[in-house]
Amino acid sequence: MLKNKYILDPWSIIENKFDSTKMIDSESIFSLGNGKIGQRGNFEEDFSNNKTIGNYISGIYFRDKTKVGWWKKGYPEYFAKMVNCPNWNKIRISINNQLLDLNKCKILSFKRELNMKEGWCERKALVLTNNSIKIEIQSKKFISLKRVNIGAINYKIKVFDDNVNINVFPCIDINVRNNDSNWNEPFLQTIDSISKNNLSIVNSKVINSEFQISTFFKSTYSLNNKKVDIKYLESNDENLIGSSSVFSLNKDDELTIFKVGGYINSNDSRKKDFNNIIEKECENALKTGFIDLCKENTDEWKKIWDDSDIIINGDVKSQQAIRFNIFHLNQTFNGNDSSLNIGPKGFTGEKYGGVTYWDTEAYCIPFYLGTKDSTVAKNLLNQRYDQLKNAIKNAEKIGLNHGAALYPMVTVNGEECHNEWEITFEEIHRNAAIAQAIKKYVTTTGNYKFLENKGIKILIAISRFWQQRVNYSQLINKYVILGVTGPNEYENNVDNNWYTNYSAKWCLEFTIKQLSEIAKRKNIDKEIVFKNNNINIQEIANWKKIINNIHLPYSKDLNVFIQNDGFLNKDLQPIDNIKSDERPINQNWSWDKILRSPYIKQADVLQGFYFFENDFSKSELESNFNYYEQFTVHESSLSACIHSILASRMNKIEKAYEYYIRASRLDLDDYNKEIKQGLHITSMGGSWMSIIEGFAGVRIFKEKLYINTNIPKNWDSYSFKLNIKNRKISVLINKHETKIELLLGEKIDIVLNNQETTIYPKTIKIN
Repeated sequence: MLKNKYILDPWSIIENKFDSTKMIDSESIFSLGNGKIGQRGNFEEDFSNNKTIGNYISGIYFRDKTKVGWWKKGYPEYFAKMVNCPNWNKIRISINNQLLDLNKCKILSFKRELNMKEGWCERKALVLTNNSIKIEIQSKKFISLKRVNIGAINYKIKVFDDNVNINVFPCIDINVRNNDSNWNEPFLQTIDSISKNNLSIVNSKVINSEFQISTFFKSTYSLNNKKVDIKYLESNDENLIGSSSVFSLNKDDELTIFKVGGYINSNDSRKKDFNNIIEKECENALKTGFIDLCKENTDEWKKIWDDSDIIINGDVKSQQAIRFNIFHLNQTFNGNDSSLNIGPKGFTGEKYGGVTYWDTEAYCIPFYLGTKDSTVAKNLLNQRYDQLKNAIKNAEKIGLNHGAALYPMVTVNGEECHNEWEITFEEIHRNAAIAQAIKKYVTTTGNYKFLENKGIKILIAISRFWQQRVNYSQLINKYVILGVTGPNEYENNVDNNWYTNYSAKWCLEFTIKQLSEIAKRKNIDKEIVFKNNNINIQEIANWKKIINNIHLPYSKDLNVFIQNDGFLNKDLQPIDNIKSDERPINQNWSWDKILRSPYIKQADVLQGFYFFENDFSKSELESNFNYYEQFTVHESSLSACIHSILASRMNKIEKAYEYYIRASRLDLDDYNKEIKQGLHITSMGGSWMSIIEGFAGVRIFKEKLYINTNIPKNWDSYSFKLNIKNRKISVLINKHETKIELLLGEKIDIVLNNQETTIYPKTIKIN
């Protein structure tokens, strides 16, 4: 178990040590966002050490040219990257004509707190400048959940000497670049800028796209808690847009800068007069004042926590971790804008381009289904439906036809936009995750109309993809799927990845079943359903042939499904044989060595046991779990949570707990030594799943809610709320009993710890 990097606290992440070399890590941890805009936890002042200044807007991207060999026909033309926007947070400070650079000062004391309950980040530092002036800095900031275009900063400087001249320069820094540019070129072009007294605006255009961004801020000043009128000085720095002011302070004087800023972009519905909108929004926020703005935001967070909190008693480490995960999930995506989706790093870093992966369907939709109104998950699936035409075009790039759809591995608008072939056209299992999400959404909400009107069209298109992607092998008299990458990305271009093959089989079966169910619900012949969906009996017959004859690699000797045809040819040494200084292997080994090794980046065969649990016995699960666990290095953020859930299913609760800790504290404890790149937002949904679907055993099977509870030995109790089938239930689990209360909705039938029961409104069931 790793040492805690941050102080353990149930509601806060607290850092009380200043290490200039580690601040880039903390920038990720202390990130803020509201689902639309967000920022890394950068200092407002200058800081000349290693850092990543990051401010981002969801849905705004740059088409970065891909680097690829000409011969790969069908390769995406661009890699979508979210844009690092001008930094409105910056406050340049000079003390007695000496620039305040925290990297060059002596930090006498330091504390930073991310308060997850109330949604703000506060920093206090006692500083001795390099010209020997002692000052105290206090900064408190947040991104508004209610006023979605803005954030606010309350920045204070207290001096401990007389006759201290301070030049304060709140500004917009336009000298920003994306770290992950393929060609090291800028993503933004400044159109114009305005700086008039305390209001500054920078209008920018995303190069090679239609997106426009207005970055803005407005500020006021107070001295010793009294508002002051000041004289503004022109800036002579072309990269810093704003106006500075000079103050002469004496001992114990405290200067406060209240800064409101943010972004409006061309995706907003209000497109016409940006400058007028900005001025009104800033004026209104400044008039409200920082304290009331902060309270307003806290009230919004209270609503979120009322529905999504998981309360764990007895284990602060677990409690802090799950709230950290829930907090960042809600900062990244809240469902308020149906056009947006979830990036794997959210607003915390640029890796993966900030665009949509299969992670959304596999790891995030369960969280939003359980904690939000059902329209949030429906909107995410509606996006996939709206992008079906692009998915069909994507399949056409590799020669498939007849409406076959390959959903992009990486997308921002429905087009594939990644820069690795093994990702874009080999990792085809992502189709199955979308089908799984449709199933989970329909069974959780009971919204069969979505399935009948939209979901079935997605399922048919995916099934047509699988039908054409298989080959019939005369050698083994089976259908095979060649040249794929499974969830384990440490194996590329393999034949018959078991998870991919089984997913194809399941998708075909599920689609056929849903066509029949639609006919039953509507009381019509299946032929009518077929006709309405442009499908015929022969096509169904072809699907059934594949279902009954697909190759699923299996070893009788090992009593396990084999990950792919070549897996057993490897030198099957368990992970204990890897030297500790070679972990993680993706940072220490050549790609060739990794590909030839037996080591598994994330759950692969076991991902199938998670998705298709009812297809396999407990003994089959145990056999496959025990075999593949010894080779799994968990260097994907999507791995430990799956292992935790499966361990719970096997009643190996302490093993499940170990994996839960790894999943939920992946970033807080930096297990994979990559936190500087940003947080693993989509895996955070997996941490939630490891409690709800793992320890609590929540699932829906044959229209019925099942809850099969377990509790780790060092937890006294845990509780949560859950939205399911238009009801809201509250669940409390301790070592002796389980209490379930129906908070909203009509009575619900539950199988609770293998006992069938019915729970009525405003009653509590104890088991």
